[in-house]
Amino acid sequence: MTAPKKLFIKTYGCQMNVYDSERMAESLTGQGYVATDTAEDADMILLNTCHIREKAAEKVYSELGRLKPLKTAKPDLKIGVAGCVAQAEGAEIMRRQPAVDLVVGPQSYHRLPQMEARVRDGQKALDTDFPEEDKFEHLQGRPKARRAPAAFLTVQEGCDKFCAFCVVPYTRGAEVSRPVERVLGEARDLVERGVREITLLGQNVNAYHGAGPGGDYSLARLIWALNEIDGLERIRFTTSHPNDMDDDLIAAHRDCPKLMPYLHLPVQSGSDRILKRMNRSHTAESYLRLVECIRAARPDLVLSGDFIVGFPEETEADFQATLDLIEAVGYGYAYSFKYSTRPGTPAAERPQVDAAEADERLQRIQALITRQQRSVQDGMVGREVSVLVEKPGRHEGQMVGKSEYLHAVHLDGSNAAVGDIVSARITAAKANSLAGAPV
Repeated sequence: MTAPKKLFIKTYGCQMNVYDSERMAESLTGQGYVATDTAEDADMILLNTCHIREKAAEKVYSELGRLKPLKTAKPDLKIGVAGCVAQAEGAEIMRRQPAVDLVVGPQSYHRLPQMEARVRDGQKALDTDFPEEDKFEHLQGRPKARRAPAAFLTVQEGCDKFCAFCVVPYTRGAEVSRPVERVLGEARDLVERGVREITLLGQNVNAYHGAGPGGDYSLARLIWALNEIDGLERIRFTTSHPNDMDDDLIAAHRDCPKLMPYLHLPVQSGSDRILKRMNRSHTAESYLRLVECIRAARPDLVLSGDFIVGFPEETEADFQATLDLIEAVGYGYAYSFKYSTRPGTPAAERPQVDAAEADERLQRIQALITRQQRSVQDGMVGREVSVLVEKPGRHEGQMVGKSEYLHAVHLDGSNAAVGDIVSARITAAKANSLAGAPV
């Protein structure tokens, strides 16, 4: 009997890449691969890359340099690069690093079995097309192994917004939504395999407009359809664009029992001048009005956001406007980044903010965000929350899970099993988590 080949996938960046890595692993099971946790043990290594972070391509080339000695010691080892850096760099990856055997873009990973067969025959394999066929439809024969209680499910890909700082429209393509019945079928499959919480994913997930019975479904209508699945207890979605947060979706946060009271709603800047330069198509005022409407519908909702500091031509006054917006909103979580150029995007050609000044602004915004996050977490102490148990904790008798507000909660003295949803009273707020006791 032939021993199985071992596959190691290193995933960079966003939650969608986590989902994609799972699908790539599943697509290669028919080629005789099983997962391994170490690159040194692998017969194939795939780097599933993300182009959002600073110097993403150079970090990938650096990682490939570290992998080169493994291939020297093990000539039959196959190395591949997938994801957005693969899409952006294409054949240049193989030119710069000949140890790479395979390069596949995010729209073509359903072709991995055919690409792997060519690589096994000693050829190089490159596919960065935007194929007409639906990659999700071509991923058949998925294994029915039991899953963790929380899972991601991609429902929408691509972006039509063309923000001046972003490469997603070029690496993921135009906005495309999966048909409703395929989404519901995959959700039911996940629930049968032990999943109790599903996070719907998309570059602009609330722009979802999938074909379904009786016409197109909005994201709100899709959420209500998912709400009817027995055994599915929690629904989340990310990432949203303010311009696509419609009244029906706001109402779903108020009325849908399985939609969790957490929303990631990036704004990027509090300066209207910078928002216009970013091509964001909303203003600080319109964003604040939107937040007001959402909180009127769901007062206990925890909000998170994204911020870019040091965007080209950002002044101190522009930055102060961002701090003012953060103060006005009060975020439970937020993610802030110093602007870094993405070749081919409009902002890359504009006058850049001094690096030291941008660093100083980043420290200031992160200090404010940290204070707000801690304030929200401190406010949870004494409250009763619902916790989806995901794994054992670090010591005996402790379990760890997520509250409905997406806080990590450490439960001491719990006899709950993984996958249980239990009530807990929060006893303490820590730096990045909460402590709780079963009720």
